[in-house]
Amino acid sequence: MSSSPEGQDAMEVLACNSNQLADDLYAAGNNAGKRQKLVQDYLKVADRDGKSVTAEFPDGLDWFNVTEPLTLQGSLRGKVVVLDFFTYCCINCMHILPNLKRLEHLYPIEEGLAVIGVHSAKFRNEKDSANIRAAVERYEISHPVVNDNVSAMWRKLRVQCWPTLMILGPRANPLFVIMGEGNFEDLKLYVGGAIRYYREKGEIQRHSLPINLVSSGTVASNMKYPGKIACSAPTGTEGSEEQMFAVSDSGNHRILIVNSAGTVLHKIGGKQSGFVDGNFTKARFNAPQGVAFQGADVVFVADNENHAVRRIDLKARLVSTVAGNGTQGNDRTGGKSGREQLLSSPWDVAVYSTRDLDMSFHADEASAPPSKDVLLIAMAGIHQIWALFLQDTIWWKFKKYGAGTCWAIAGSGHEQNRNTSYPHSAAFAQPSGLAINRTAKEVYLADSESSAIRKISLVDGKVMAVAGGDRNPLDLFAFGDVDGKQYGAKFQHPLGVAYNPLDGCVYFADTYNHKIKKIDAATNCATTCEFREANGAVRRFNEPAGLCLDRSGQFLYIADTNSHELLVANLTDCSIRPVKLTFRVPEELDSVGEERTRSGTLTLKPTRPITMHPSAGQSSLRLTFNLCFPERTTKLTEGAPQQWSLELPAGGWSCDSTKGTLDTSAGQMLQLLIALPPANDASPSNGNDPSIPIALTFKLNLCEGDVCFPKEFIVLLEVQYSASETGHSSVDRYDAQETYELHLSRKSVALQQL
Repeated sequence: MSSSPEGQDAMEVLACNSNQLADDLYAAGNNAGKRQKLVQDYLKVADRDGKSVTAEFPDGLDWFNVTEPLTLQGSLRGKVVVLDFFTYCCINCMHILPNLKRLEHLYPIEEGLAVIGVHSAKFRNEKDSANIRAAVERYEISHPVVNDNVSAMWRKLRVQCWPTLMILGPRANPLFVIMGEGNFEDLKLYVGGAIRYYREKGEIQRHSLPINLVSSGTVASNMKYPGKIACSAPTGTEGSEEQMFAVSDSGNHRILIVNSAGTVLHKIGGKQSGFVDGNFTKARFNAPQGVAFQGADVVFVADNENHAVRRIDLKARLVSTVAGNGTQGNDRTGGKSGREQLLSSPWDVAVYSTRDLDMSFHADEASAPPSKDVLLIAMAGIHQIWALFLQDTIWWKFKKYGAGTCWAIAGSGHEQNRNTSYPHSAAFAQPSGLAINRTAKEVYLADSESSAIRKISLVDGKVMAVAGGDRNPLDLFAFGDVDGKQYGAKFQHPLGVAYNPLDGCVYFADTYNHKIKKIDAATNCATTCEFREANGAVRRFNEPAGLCLDRSGQFLYIADTNSHELLVANLTDCSIRPVKLTFRVPEELDSVGEERTRSGTLTLKPTRPITMHPSAGQSSLRLTFNLCFPERTTKLTEGAPQQWSLELPAGGWSCDSTKGTLDTSAGQMLQLLIALPPANDASPSNGNDPSIPIALTFKLNLCEGDVCFPKEFIVLLEVQYSASETGHSSVDRYDAQETYELHLSRKSVALQQL
């Protein structure tokens, strides 16, 4: 290990030494003892030679997930510190986050590790603290993050690329540098070795940090960071069936199927991330993005952070996995099927129908073989376009692909903006959106990191420029906000794209410019679309990421991601309005019983439902909950908060208060008076499930002798209108009341219906 000679930059030496250590570890293979000794020997030299870095977080920077700014020589002293230099547009930076979470789980803050995200922006839009805050929540980052908006730490520590991890010792002394992704085993070895080394020296401090996770609070629209939207394809010759829209409700880890009126027809997945196949309640996604219909009954999903493509069968109400297994891959060729084929951050999908490209000629169109469906995939994580062949298909250059196999069809895997006639020699930069022009047999793509819209011929694979970016394939910083023709136009990290055959324009979400723009496909001229709300004001977007046309081509649906909102724009008069979602049951209760039980919160259900009059004009429901303590020493903790919250269905259900604290001075009891709409409005439209759920969440603090403990649980009640019963005459009003006892102890919680 070399020391820094006079005049040589210390950070250059650190990078050189870290690279040499990585090479030595690679040579050691799986010999765990030898690997640990290499790190310990390295640390002895690094600790002897390493001085504290002179860099410090400047005053006045915005911090997230903490209540106060942190300093290397103050609150972080005595910790092994991992500085994660990232920018939230970068897919490779996002690939680092799961590894950092694993590391934080192995070594909590009190054990000596502090992970700090140092956000160093690429795009102007990423310097805005409000946008960084949204990204921190969207990507569920739980460690402290600082907005280094002038890249002060980046420059002082000589950082050269995203992502870069710099590991400092407890005196802010530099130890290791790791550049790029895919180095978790080395990272774990470095951090674990450093914590053990400095713990033996008595330099690790076990103090906590002022962690306070960011949150957007209650989102009124029932969605959280919606990513993409797609319209169902017509199946009949007339296309008369109702059109549906699939929405990736990315922040809630689920897919919504809605109709044009905004009624939610299906909720698929749950509020917690996971990788589970099965029915719509049990299935789990992880930050899903792209969605695409195959006909009217099948939806494909780019399950981004699960590194998988999922298939939703709307008729069978089942979710299955057609590619990927939940772990990130680095394969840039493909050829495998199902879970054997590893993927890397698929971001969008599109279904393309084609006949075999075998040069066969059919004079009679009726005798021609049927078209076959190919699922195109924007593989953002490795900068390629892939295809999942749903049937045996002959594709470019007469190559045969077996049904179910998944292949890279365009892009070398290098992150560039390279257009060529040879698809595997072309290069993309984090492709994130796909839209098919079926007439021209082309697919348009939003190439986000080159800030360009590009296209691929689906006849021969030729890759061509459309607008934005730069002629230099290596220039990924040619961004801005300029209308113009081809390279004269400038965009900023576009994510969504849609083609409209009605007017021959490519519409796209210019995400970091917070705009919707369009390109005339015939001239490659880009212009900004301006939409006005009902009050005449120009609509301002907030990082829109997805859009699609309805079947008429008149209405453009937009996922305005950071506004947690769906919008629909009328392209005829340029008006725009929000799509208000209507859930058949309360959105908050989605999979409430099973999901929350799995995530650690107990759900209690009474033995019988609450029965209401099926023909009442108005109704009310009085609920009484009495708290009982089987153990004599159990009681509510004096002075501690005893909180409750109520979740009611939409559409006229109301209560004077939907959250509060228990008034222990009035006895250990909670009473709620709920007003119900007329029976015809309140009863569910889905006759297969006549129950309407109400959820009451309790967050209590109790003591049992000298031991105090929290109790959090949900009481899930079902309300039914007995429509199947006969003999009911209409009444103007019907009032019901139900009383329950909650039996609380340290060991258990039980519900009894009186």
